Amino acid sequence: MTAVRLGLSELRRLASGTLPRLAILAMALIPTLYAGLYLFANHDPYGRLDEIPAALVVLDEGTTTTDAESGATTERDFGRDVADQLLDDGGFGWVETSQVDAEYGVRSGRYDAALVIGPTFSADLASAGQFEPQQASLTLVTNDANNYLARTIADQIVGKVRDSIASQVGTEAADTFLRGFASIHTNLADAVDGADQLLDGSTQLRDGLVTADDGAHTLADGAAQAADGAATLRSSVGPLADAAGQLDDGADQLATGLGTLRDRTASLPDQTRQLADGAAQVADGNAQVAQYGQQAADAAEQVLPALDTVRDDVGTALDERLGELVDQGVLTQEQADTVRADVQSQVAPVLDAQRQQVQGAVDQVEGASAQLDRLADGSRQVSDGAGALAAATPQLTSGISTAADGATRLADGTGQLAAATPALVDGVGRLADGTAQVSDGASSLADGTAQLRDGSGELVDGVTQLRDGLAEGLGQVPDLDEQTRQDTAETIGNPVSVRNEALASAGTYGGGLAPFFLSLATWIGAYVLFLLVRPLSTRALAAGRSGLATALGGWLTPAAIGVVQVAAMFTVTKFALDIDPVHGVGTALFLVLVSATFVAILQALNVWLGAAGQFLGLVLMLVQLVTAGGTFPWQTIPQPLQGMHRFLPMTYAVEGLRQLLYGGNLATVARDVTVLAVVLAGALALTTVAARRQRVWTVTKLQPELVL
Repeated sequence: MTAVRLGLSELRRLASGTLPRLAILAMALIPTLYAGLYLFANHDPYGRLDEIPAALVVLDEGTTTTDAESGATTERDFGRDVADQLLDDGGFGWVETSQVDAEYGVRSGRYDAALVIGPTFSADLASAGQFEPQQASLTLVTNDANNYLARTIADQIVGKVRDSIASQVGTEAADTFLRGFASIHTNLADAVDGADQLLDGSTQLRDGLVTADDGAHTLADGAAQAADGAATLRSSVGPLADAAGQLDDGADQLATGLGTLRDRTASLPDQTRQLADGAAQVADGNAQVAQYGQQAADAAEQVLPALDTVRDDVGTALDERLGELVDQGVLTQEQADTVRADVQSQVAPVLDAQRQQVQGAVDQVEGASAQLDRLADGSRQVSDGAGALAAATPQLTSGISTAADGATRLADGTGQLAAATPALVDGVGRLADGTAQVSDGASSLADGTAQLRDGSGELVDGVTQLRDGLAEGLGQVPDLDEQTRQDTAETIGNPVSVRNEALASAGTYGGGLAPFFLSLATWIGAYVLFLLVRPLSTRALAAGRSGLATALGGWLTPAAIGVVQVAAMFTVTKFALDIDPVHGVGTALFLVLVSATFVAILQALNVWLGAAGQFLGLVLMLVQLVTAGGTFPWQTIPQPLQGMHRFLPMTYAVEGLRQLLYGGNLATVARDVTVLAVVLAGALALTTVAARRQRVWTVTKLQPELVL
């Protein structure tokens, strides 16, 4: 109770008079004025950045871009886009002007900053698409002589513009890149289809070559057989030339003999009389002539069958070989007909012509032979009747003449036959040589088709590997739909999205500074109180009151005024400045604790050091102003000052108010309350000790060296 009475006594002393009451009121409002004005001035400066004049210079000449997929060209002016974005909502109050005016305006202070978009800005942004990358740049002109924070804010604004441009350009580049993937996927799919078709074709080629190889080997076998048959045919027609030569010799002899007979019998009608005498001689000659005729007839009869046999053998052998080749698939029926026609066109006409000639000659020789036979028979009967011979002589001479003519024709025919048979032999020889060449070619063809067959197998394996590789590659190339492609391009262009999850939010710039300014205002309020309030009651000291009662009595009055200070400051902060604490009651009570602690600290300084303690309280305020971490994080302050951070009470006042104002960790608040309570108790304890010591008056106390 003594401490309360001492406090009330000090309060009555202060309130005795109008000016003292006004002074108390002024001291009660000083923290409110200090904190209120600072917080009001810094309530939301970022919301009024559009009032800051800034120059915007657009020199960009634009550029032309070409779509890689469609080939269409587009005129782009990124500089104009940036300018429109800034003029629409770009933070500062941007004014588009010339470069000269912008630089002069920043130098003179008319503009706080200037942003220059260069002439190659669009071309540089698009240069990566032509694989000639040039980094686009914006020129920010600032002047710290105008305002340092304006430069800092301008850096942030330009940084956001740069991020926006980078995101836009990156999205377009990624979209082009993904469109290229789509084209690659389409072309690769076509390549896979083509590889499948190529595989089918190569498989069919391989199967066809296997069949062709079998046919080629069959053709080679057939050609070999044909070559053997042609060789046999050539061997068969070899004697034909000799027979034709013999027939020609016999025919010549017959023609000569009949010619001689005709000459000799030309005077036969006149010599019929002589015929009787030489009947025996004529009979012998006729018998010899009949023998020659018979030999000619026999030779002629050998020629015709030989010719027919040769023709039949050639035709049969040729038909059989060609039929076998057709059956074996070596030759088609059309090719066989072509070969048959070629052979028949060379051999058949010659054989037919010769046969016709030989047939005529044979007919004539046979007729002549029959007549010679009759002549021989008649000559034997010559001796029986000369009269009959005289009557038969004209017919005989006519027959001899006819036989001579026929023998001459026979000689001519056999000559032609003898002349034609070498051509026939040559033709058959060429046929044999040709079939031999065909056989060799068929063997080479068989070897080639075998190589092709093996090569086609390797081709099928290679095409299969190609198809599988393309299919595997196709599976690895993304095939995106339009929406997925756009979403992917946007994600690549702007891969990081910052999502703010504030565990505790100050709301505004002023709200963020409130814990610091409220703590500082509370210290200032406690400081100014001791300009009027006495830290200890002189009457109590003179009366010998206890040190604790004296200390509490001196502390209660400024602590009570401190409660008024805090109440006024809290009211203005909450209702006038619209800074609404999450824990309103807790904030108010915590401010009371902070004020009481600061009052106790300043009381102890004043009690122990007097005027020097008053000055030290001011110095301590300045030190705490930079070490409490009210504006920047305390880790950013110089190392010598960081050591003071944890040992000064304003650190815990700022920290506790942050947790209460923004809805932070209440455990931290409990720790801060504990620390401040310990500091409060310690300060009161020090004041109690000083009060006990000051019950003894000294000369220095009666006449201090320094009075404030």
